[in-house]
Amino acid sequence: MSINWFKYSSPQTFFPLAGKLALGFGLLALLACGMGLYLGFFVAPTDAQQGEAYRIIFIHVPAAWMSMFLYVVMAFWGGIGLAFNTRLSGMMASAIAPTGALFTFIALWTGSFWGKPTWGTWWVWDARLTSELILLFLYFGFMALQASIDDPRRADRAGAVLALVGVVNVPIIYFSVKWWNTLHQGASVSLTKAPSMAATMLTGMLIMSFGFWFYSIAAVLLRARCIMLERERSADWAGQYARGAA
Repeated sequence: MSINWFKYSSPQTFFPLAGKLALGFGLLALLACGMGLYLGFFVAPTDAQQGEAYRIIFIHVPAAWMSMFLYVVMAFWGGIGLAFNTRLSGMMASAIAPTGALFTFIALWTGSFWGKPTWGTWWVWDARLTSELILLFLYFGFMALQASIDDPRRADRAGAVLALVGVVNVPIIYFSVKWWNTLHQGASVSLTKAPSMAATMLTGMLIMSFGFWFYSIAAVLLRARCIMLERERSADWAGQYARGAA
């Protein structure tokens, strides 16, 4: 029996599904993050060059990956909304932005803690760090632009344009260590060559990445449900859910 996935493009039908998915992914996030942190902080061996300070990569690297990935997904939903004028697309883009900004901030913050013992300073205007900081400003700009426009549909379109323009910064972040002479180390994990780290380190970092991914899905779906109730509050179905929650 085939499933009509297009019916979930409506906020009314997607709302209950989002609640069920958020619960499941939230539990998976707790499990994966617990396993990843245990492997990273208690099982993985000490790095020969950086000592114990390197363990911050188990938070820093997955957060940096998610900061870029979520921006691309946000721009994707914004583009879908512009192309097909769907209400749910704009809501999803709006729901992604705070979580993307959170992971970008975590990546910058943990990077500073990693940079202090490694480089001897909290911050340098390195190409990778600077482009990641620009990504944080793009998230903030997206949220500020939407908040400044009263009409939600107009706010969605304006935010989508900004997200699509800003997506060019994502490959700049990723390839900055190859394009310029930077202090930031190159990628330890690549699709084109074997990883340059111990198997335990890699396993812990990948599990943490899945944990952050699961958390992102859960957080975005919960925030999307709040946006749906706010924007659809005049609809009968939203009123029923609101009264039920009360």
